[in-house]
Amino acid sequence: MNAIFAKMIYELEENRDVALVTIIAQEGSSPRGIGAQMLVKSDGSVTGSVGGGAVEKRCQELALQCIQNKNWKIREFALRQNETASIGMVCGGDVTAFVQYAGAAQKEWRELAKKLLTIFAAHQSGWLALHLDGSVPAVIDENGNTVFGQLEGAVPALDRKTYVKTENMFYMPLPVRDRALLFGGGHCTQALAMVLAKVGFRVVVVDNRPEYADPALFPEAESVICGDYCHIADYLTVEPADYVVIMTHGHVHDLDVQEQVLRHPPYYVGVIGSKSKKDFVNSKLRELGIPDEVIATVHSPIGTAIKAVTPEEIAVSIAGEMIYERALLRESCGITFHGCPMHG
Repeated sequence: MNAIFAKMIYELEENRDVALVTIIAQEGSSPRGIGAQMLVKSDGSVTGSVGGGAVEKRCQELALQCIQNKNWKIREFALRQNETASIGMVCGGDVTAFVQYAGAAQKEWRELAKKLLTIFAAHQSGWLALHLDGSVPAVIDENGNTVFGQLEGAVPALDRKTYVKTENMFYMPLPVRDRALLFGGGHCTQALAMVLAKVGFRVVVVDNRPEYADPALFPEAESVICGDYCHIADYLTVEPADYVVIMTHGHVHDLDVQEQVLRHPPYYVGVIGSKSKKDFVNSKLRELGIPDEVIATVHSPIGTAIKAVTPEEIAVSIAGEMIYERALLRESCGITFHGCPMHG
């Protein structure tokens, strides 16, 4: 969503009209779930995705019509075989797309996008409230206050985990990106930071060596910290929702970090290394008083088993595992971002 509204500002300030496409209803299996968004520019190029394939192509065409006619459309697409309204996809469900024209002459759209980017930068939650008459959306903050635009009538009870559609409105929760704390600034971390930033994690890198705690090595990172591995709390608070990856330049440093992190475990902890290293570190953790049930939650060796060798391959392996764990957490909270997952 951040990239979509950043691109919206750029296009509108360049005096080019755009259209915002949002999936406002979804039933059964579909390429992307409810809330997926895509920005279509006046030249037909897009930022974001509502699922690819025929759905995206039709939405792109519809968006260009809306840009040309300066209007809005709501269109349902059937993704089932032998359906009269089928568009040739066989996912087995239906999606409804809402396409809104955003004109360069409408300063309210630029103000909306800037407000959203401010909220994203502060990692705050809230809701985007889409008027289904095509007018400029409103923004509701995490306390339920309208902080941009106008809302008429009573606002339904909103939950940060679910989307709400009424006769005239569609309310969607604003995403708060998960934070990944990467301990160790070596080659694997340099490759991983780039991948994680691309798939929606906020990246923080920590190393005790100034030459590796160099922001120039991690242009995608939210912050890069040079700090003592033995005193993490002096410069960083590890939150319960964080994802921690431990890839320092030595077993002792890994142990120092792991021991501190596991005193108050975050959602995900992954440690690079062999099985023999894992056994050595785990024995030391037990001596330090870390319970076996906590040690058992650590992903070590970290990553999915794809026989990764190079830093880039290792980064893909680790990122894949983190994406999977993030999806499991969201599903356990009742949040589904994908109506037709790649596996199971």
